[in-house]
Amino acid sequence: MQTLEQKIKAYDEIKQSKVPAHILAVMDQATEQLRETTLEQGALTTGAQIPDFALPDQHGVTRPLSHYLAQGPVVLNIYRGGWCPYCNLEMQALNAVLPEFRARGVNLIGLTPEKPSSAQDTLTANGLAITVLSDEGNRVSASLGLVFTLAEELRPIYESFGIDIPASNGDDSFTLPVPATYVIGQDGTVLYHFVNVDYTKRVEPATLVAVLDELAAAGKI
Repeated sequence: MQTLEQKIKAYDEIKQSKVPAHILAVMDQATEQLRETTLEQGALTTGAQIPDFALPDQHGVTRPLSHYLAQGPVVLNIYRGGWCPYCNLEMQALNAVLPEFRARGVNLIGLTPEKPSSAQDTLTANGLAITVLSDEGNRVSASLGLVFTLAEELRPIYESFGIDIPASNGDDSFTLPVPATYVIGQDGTVLYHFVNVDYTKRVEPATLVAVLDELAAAGKI
């Protein structure tokens, strides 16, 4: 079975062959400009306490994070939206190891700035069996230090790809979260984090399973 990294590499090769070089250059430059900021360094990291928050899931039911933590540790995966191919590949890969998470008493939860209806569309399109929380306006992601505004030069490019971020998110702010994955203990402590301003880089699910086993062996979960 292909790893997530291999699937992303295969997608990148297709993208390189189909998207004009000058557009790819603009996209790469925007990523580099984001990397030059302090956003990645200012994001929530291992050892910190994640603030409790309450958000609606894809069915519109609002529950606090503490509700899920009461059931066990949580892997919280923050993604940009169902319009993002990398996010879809990542969510599919995480969903594939969902039985391994559950066997360890761990709950997988997605978090996106998309509206609940858009989140449900993403779940349906990808055949995902997880809870996704709708962080409209990126309020929670902002509190975690993950939010940025999509560069002006990228907006017409995204539109040419058929990506309508305002329609998905329900506002016209063009703010997005940097993709991030957190392992959160039942007391709200961040036990592991993966944050990268390059949206094409994602944590390997097998790595998360190994991290969970290490944490369990250390008595942290």
